Amino acid sequence: MAKAKEDGRQSPRVEGDEKTETEMRQEVVSDEKHDSEKGLGNETSREGEQYTQIDPAIATRIAENVDDFMRLVNEANEANERERDMKLSHAFKVYPKAIAWSMILSSCLIMEGFGTAIVGSYISYPPFRDKFGTQAPNGDYQIPASWQNGIAGATNVGEIIGLQIAGVLCERWGYRYTLISALVAVTAFIFFPFFANSLAVFLVGELFQGMAWGVFQTMTVAYAAEVCPVPLRHYLTTYVNLCWIIGQFISSGVLVGLEGRQDEWGYKIPFSLQWVWPIPIGIGTFLAPESPWWCVRHGYKERAEVSLKRLARSSGFSQRDADAAMALMIYTDEMEKQLSEGTTYWDCFKGIDLRRTEIVCFIWLAQTMSGTAVGGLSSYFFQQAGISDADSFKLGWGQNGLNFVGTVATWFILNKAGRRTLVLWGMIMMFILLLITGFMGIHNPPSTAEAWTAGAMVILLSATANFSIGPVVYTIVSEIPSTRLRAKSIILARNAYNAINIAFINVVSYRQLNPAEWNWGPKAAFFWAGTNAIFTAWIFFRLPETKGRTYAELDILFENKVPARKFASTKIDNLVHGTESAQKEQVDRIISNVESRTEIRE
Repeated sequence: MAKAKEDGRQSPRVEGDEKTETEMRQEVVSDEKHDSEKGLGNETSREGEQYTQIDPAIATRIAENVDDFMRLVNEANEANERERDMKLSHAFKVYPKAIAWSMILSSCLIMEGFGTAIVGSYISYPPFRDKFGTQAPNGDYQIPASWQNGIAGATNVGEIIGLQIAGVLCERWGYRYTLISALVAVTAFIFFPFFANSLAVFLVGELFQGMAWGVFQTMTVAYAAEVCPVPLRHYLTTYVNLCWIIGQFISSGVLVGLEGRQDEWGYKIPFSLQWVWPIPIGIGTFLAPESPWWCVRHGYKERAEVSLKRLARSSGFSQRDADAAMALMIYTDEMEKQLSEGTTYWDCFKGIDLRRTEIVCFIWLAQTMSGTAVGGLSSYFFQQAGISDADSFKLGWGQNGLNFVGTVATWFILNKAGRRTLVLWGMIMMFILLLITGFMGIHNPPSTAEAWTAGAMVILLSATANFSIGPVVYTIVSEIPSTRLRAKSIILARNAYNAINIAFINVVSYRQLNPAEWNWGPKAAFFWAGTNAIFTAWIFFRLPETKGRTYAELDILFENKVPARKFASTKIDNLVHGTESAQKEQVDRIISNVESRTEIRE
């Protein structure tokens, strides 16, 4: 089997000179005795606690593929324990550059949040309705439900296409250049909706913009997950959701400011503002370092080390730390090669990766089926509940402000409560709020008090979502996949999200609220309470806790098929356990080769 080389540099190594044959034998025997005394197997109970480790057979296959397995494992374990035990204050001190680069790339989602919020609000925006709408039975101009579905569906179809393109391009170009190509494309695509003189042209424009937005959705999350240590991971991945909310908040403010304009510039100005973003974000993306994990996966070990050093401050990140971090990435990559050698979409549905794919897909489906569809059409919902146009846009603006606060609040509780706990209780609270909202629509039409109560519940619903499943889903989908299949797993999950929006949510939600269609008003919340309950049950039984785990540890937990509800309690002492026999075999081979060469010389 081919040996894993490092572009001319030596394998990662610990301090000290080369060990003698006797020392190597004694070290391996000592490790074996240590584990024998502990009674460790692949998965064992010790003093009432559950422990697990790498399968020795997998460790043996890794050892056959690297030059110095003993050194690799020990340095990888050193980096693993450094990340796992790292204090948050130390992470902020050592990795400010990683935070800054990730925030710059994640800013692409501000564009998507702004654009999608503009499109979602235009169905209730007077200048746009007057230009493209038809008169409804109540005398108001409305965008026909078929066109509402078509425009929203075109955006989702575009995102699906863009996501698939991103999966191909990022394998060849890396995250940075894939994002830059999407930024260039979206700059041109904005011309379509800006100059649209019919809903058909507008629809085509949303299709093309959706393609660029699809690229943003995947690359930003994957990059954020790969440039920071464990203590910072949930901050940077949930910040992706925060960028989306910032875009929505800006769009709401713009729409409130222009709500009084009745000419075509009332809806053209918001679109023209999208041209502000691509150039500064593109420059920042070009200057950013590539993900070191991407470099390792593609055999660019020297580039990976350069990226690691650019992401950390030199005063807190020594050459020893860099060597250990490189060893951990190489070890994790080699372990995943043995678990699943391929990196195609089909490999996401094989072996243990099938379970990981199920989790990332279903958690994103849970987000969109939790009742957030009501909050996503909040301005339109408020109007159909009996609130004036001006007040509905102001409420929508306030809602986005609360969403911002909710996402920031997750930063302070997520590492204490855990991903699974926060998502589960968030879903339960949303279920209760949906029921209250639905009861406010029993009277038809609802009274002023009932209409405003329903509006308040929708705002609280959206705030709860953005305190729980809204931002946390970005952390979960970035942590659950294997590192080699991360981008493709996120693409599949996001495409599941887009597909359910096209086939179900866009069709149902617009018709529920449109007075020319089903005209359910606040009673639509009862429907979403039902879908919320289904996915809450799935979360309880199938969603594992990933808090505080390195990617190598997550690989071991999935490889050993640890049940979802035991993820948090199952311990992994270190990465060395389970590798002792593989180390011994490699040492024996090295010694045998040395003895053979000695005999030949004699």
